[in-house]
Amino acid sequence: MHGLFVEGWLPVETQRTIVLLSGGFSDGENTDQDVFLLESSLRRKPRVCFIPTASGDSRAYIERFYTAFKRYSCIPTHLELFRRTEPNLDEFIRRQDIIYVGGGNTANLLAVWRLHGLDRVLHKAYVEGTVLSGISAGAACWFESCLTDSFGGLEALNDGLGILPGSFCPHFNTELGRPRSFLQTLQSGTLPPGVALDDGAAVRYCNEVVDVVYRSVSNAGLYNQTTKGICAVEL
Repeated sequence: MHGLFVEGWLPVETQRTIVLLSGGFSDGENTDQDVFLLESSLRRKPRVCFIPTASGDSRAYIERFYTAFKRYSCIPTHLELFRRTEPNLDEFIRRQDIIYVGGGNTANLLAVWRLHGLDRVLHKAYVEGTVLSGISAGAACWFESCLTDSFGGLEALNDGLGILPGSFCPHFNTELGRPRSFLQTLQSGTLPPGVALDDGAAVRYCNEVVDVVYRSVSNAGLYNQTTKGICAVEL
């Protein structure tokens, strides 16, 4: 998908979309976030590809995805890299309308993607209009940096894909220690300023700018975090 050009008209820029989730089929709660994701596509019956790399391509996780998304007006599929069967990742990803990246270990996800060249393929698809999305590690990977538990405790990870600027912290309201650790890593300069997402909230970025904050839970939200403090993003 590319920008539209008609002689005499200015070219129309392809909309670049990323959806960050904190609920849905992955945790069995707030399944309305799955619908929110599907509605972020311009397709009436979008092709949705689940990528469970961060979980080590857990078969149970894959089965839960199909069970959930077969209920909706979409065409679900998935991509495994630990048991890879797709020889041409570029061609496979190009056929998808929505990419949904599952949770798990962010550091492992990034390492495996780079080994297979999937990071470059996904960035190209994003520029061409494919909706990128994910939950937990699958949301954190799109940023430059994130606060992660990939190494046991909460630590900074600074080699994200960098499609979205700054840093990211998921599970902000449900995992003890995350608010304090996120602030401390920013104040020490280990992480750049960024955003934190509560469980029970989702956010859609259009062209790298927050477009919608969706709340499955009334008091859940998205927050801008700097070295000086935190403030809720209100649209």
